[in-house]
Amino acid sequence: MGDPDVVEMVQEEGKLSSREVDYINEMSESPSSRETSFLISKEPAPAKRFNLFLRRRLMFEKDRQSKDSIFFRDGTRQIDFVLSYVDDMKKEADIKAERRKEFEENLRKTGLELEIEDKRNSEDGRTFFVKIHAPWEVLVTYAEVLGIKMPIKESDFPRAERIPFSYMLGPLKLPRNVKHPHPEYFTAQFTRHRQELFLIEDESSFFPSSARNRIVYYILSRCPFGIEEGKKKFGIERLLTSHTYSAAYPLHDGQYWKQSESPNPVNERYILHQNWARLSYFYKEQPLDLIRNYYGEKIGIYFVFLGFYTEMLSFAAVVGLACFIYGLLSMNGNSSSMEICDPKIGGQIIMCPLCDLVCDYWRLNTTCLASKFSHLFDNESTVFFAIFMGIWVTLFLEFWKQRQSRLEYEWDLVDFEEEQQQLQLRPEFEAMCKQRKRNPVTKEMEPYMPLYSRIPWYFLSGATVTLWMALVIACMVAVIVYRLSVFATFASFMESEASLKHVKSFLTPQITTSLTGSCLNFIVILILNFFYEKISAWITKMEIPRTYQEYESSITLKMFLFQFVNFYSSCFYVAFFKGKFVGYPGKYTYLFNVWRSEECDPGGCLIELTTQLTIIMTGKQIFGNIKEAIYPMVLNWWRRRKARTNSEKLYSRWEQDHDLESFGSLGLFYEYLETVIQFGFVTLFVASFPLAPLLALLNNIIEIRVDAWKLTTQYRRPVAAKAHSIGVWQDILYGMAVLSVATNAFIVAFTSDIIPRLVYYYAYSKNANEPMKGYVNDSLSTFLIADFPNHTVPSEKRDFTTCRYRDYRYPPDHDQKYFHNMQYWHVLAAKMTFIIVMEHIVFLVKFLLAWMIPDVPKDVMERIKREKLMTIKILHDFELDKLKENLKINSSEFSKHVMIEENKVQLAKSTI
Repeated sequence: MGDPDVVEMVQEEGKLSSREVDYINEMSESPSSRETSFLISKEPAPAKRFNLFLRRRLMFEKDRQSKDSIFFRDGTRQIDFVLSYVDDMKKEADIKAERRKEFEENLRKTGLELEIEDKRNSEDGRTFFVKIHAPWEVLVTYAEVLGIKMPIKESDFPRAERIPFSYMLGPLKLPRNVKHPHPEYFTAQFTRHRQELFLIEDESSFFPSSARNRIVYYILSRCPFGIEEGKKKFGIERLLTSHTYSAAYPLHDGQYWKQSESPNPVNERYILHQNWARLSYFYKEQPLDLIRNYYGEKIGIYFVFLGFYTEMLSFAAVVGLACFIYGLLSMNGNSSSMEICDPKIGGQIIMCPLCDLVCDYWRLNTTCLASKFSHLFDNESTVFFAIFMGIWVTLFLEFWKQRQSRLEYEWDLVDFEEEQQQLQLRPEFEAMCKQRKRNPVTKEMEPYMPLYSRIPWYFLSGATVTLWMALVIACMVAVIVYRLSVFATFASFMESEASLKHVKSFLTPQITTSLTGSCLNFIVILILNFFYEKISAWITKMEIPRTYQEYESSITLKMFLFQFVNFYSSCFYVAFFKGKFVGYPGKYTYLFNVWRSEECDPGGCLIELTTQLTIIMTGKQIFGNIKEAIYPMVLNWWRRRKARTNSEKLYSRWEQDHDLESFGSLGLFYEYLETVIQFGFVTLFVASFPLAPLLALLNNIIEIRVDAWKLTTQYRRPVAAKAHSIGVWQDILYGMAVLSVATNAFIVAFTSDIIPRLVYYYAYSKNANEPMKGYVNDSLSTFLIADFPNHTVPSEKRDFTTCRYRDYRYPPDHDQKYFHNMQYWHVLAAKMTFIIVMEHIVFLVKFLLAWMIPDVPKDVMERIKREKLMTIKILHDFELDKLKENLKINSSEFSKHVMIEENKVQLAKSTI
């Protein structure tokens, strides 16, 4: 190492020569590296320091050159996929090594090229990396097998701007080269025998990286790795399940915070991070074409759906906010609140105790503030907003169908067929099958499991789901019991504590119990949800679904049913059951014969439903966003810490991606589930909370950027997959839209106070100038204190003989005392009439809108027809030119042949 040339080069140029590179490589990577290290340690101190300096300079140079490289060592063959494994010394190590050897040999036979990085080159010193490259011949072959559409001619249709007055939305727009990174083309399914037909400028960049990794994954999922127990075993998923390989993933283009250096291609990950995955760009549109090019259509369509849903929410949010402002402005002028707050009216009305023994009589004006808050959401605009949201949800779903059809055209999904990966047999299914049956389509013998052997698992699955739903109901009942038992404690404590005198005006026992009960219910929901996610995955595996598609459908049904019950059961209870079966003083109904049923506030239960909905919806959204942002970040930090590094500057591109969190096959499932549950909050109970669309809008604006950030920076790149719709979630949305009409109609009729007020206004009011005057007194019935059973009433004597309670019943001096009076039946008839009329109006408008709005817009239909026509014409012209060329060659050869034969005849004649 004392070569003066080397020393001079290091000192003068600051770079390492190839001789030094070879020398240090021998020291650091050869099997005798320990011996070399020993020899270095015996060298004099200056030489030792110089050797360490060269080693560090070389490692720095090597890392600087390779940390962002997505090529093989030759710098020309692009890495399309990476497999990783740890060469452990356990008892199955030999079996796993044999599987890997067979698998990799079969991959080479399919035409794939492999390059293995030894574990000594990895940062943790334990992990092997298998880099896979698909050469041109493999790409063109499997592009034809998968029916991938590729460009044949640039489209002559100008890009359509769908938003009117788009010039006014300049600040919201992205640069054109980001929004549309490529021109629009007429496309056709790729055929290797017609390569001249396609616009191939450069073979290395003709297929986008998403198509390349999709092709390689298709091969990996079908490649055999041996015969075990008399069965042919194949597929990377089985190898991952058995831990033969620890990970399989395509590479990101480069680091997300800077552009890639030459010769790497354009770093689309960096472009996505700069223009999409940043919270500061929350107001910008999404680069949907770029997302599709990088992540594939399946992930792309999720972000299209989330963006479209957020856009539509903006209209509902504006109307909901207007309804809330109306309630805010009319709050002080509300006649019911004025009567309740008036000391001469509400202050003189003595209400019956809200619980037995410990609760005292109370004056109506103590609920003054609560009645004003209730008017914020329970006013005349409630009916309008409920009807509006019934129409909005129809417009949303119909316009989404149009957006989806436009997307199918733009992303070449018009003739889409189901992904073969989704229809592939699951390794777990094959492992459990002991019988085989001929597939009527492929005519091949496939693993087969008779129905009778799966029925016990179906019963177990159904029983488990039912048990957990019953557990949710039990937890909800437990929360109700908590509210009932704690209410008396709050009431007696607030009565006895003089220091709480000023607090009682706005923090009544009812509100305190409702708030704490809602918070407790939210915590229980999160705990149950956490455990059920694990249970549902386990019982779905126990069902042994045949294909990945069956597995996804099964777990979707289980998770949605459970989360529907888990998140909405408490809201359904408050909306439709609380305060409806209370009874009346002296004959209350009791839960388990111990706790008296809950009563609504004199202003109705709507404010409690609003509180419940706000806490659960807001809490879920905040918790979900924090979890989505922090969870993968912490896991990645821990993984890097275990790998003895905290900086991406120190290791290669495939190692950086290996240390990221895996997105997983169910990653999108949980994103859709979260969005659909939020959709339920926005639609099912929106009559009680007009601000729900606004909260959902604000959440989704953040959600889009959080999802984009974590997908771009915290997760490995998912394998690209095709999808032409949001799948089964669309049917779920349609079901919830229909259900929302009924729930909102029932909320307005039975939970809101609007119908009793209207009945009083038109049928029972006696004041022509102020029709609503006297409504509060009219809505309260009278009870004789002497009729209370001894064990339910406070023992102290009072200077009043009657108390009031909320109901329509005859007074104690009537022949039919405490029976429902005629006004009760009038109000009930009005409620049922309103439900029927509202449902018929909304459903009629829904059907009219669905009939008027075509599923496929006219301009999209014209473009589809135009593209089909042009594709047929281009293919026809190509084949015709090819035929003419062949005929021309054949005719010239035939002429030559005729001339030769004539010459032979002439020669023969002359000879004779």
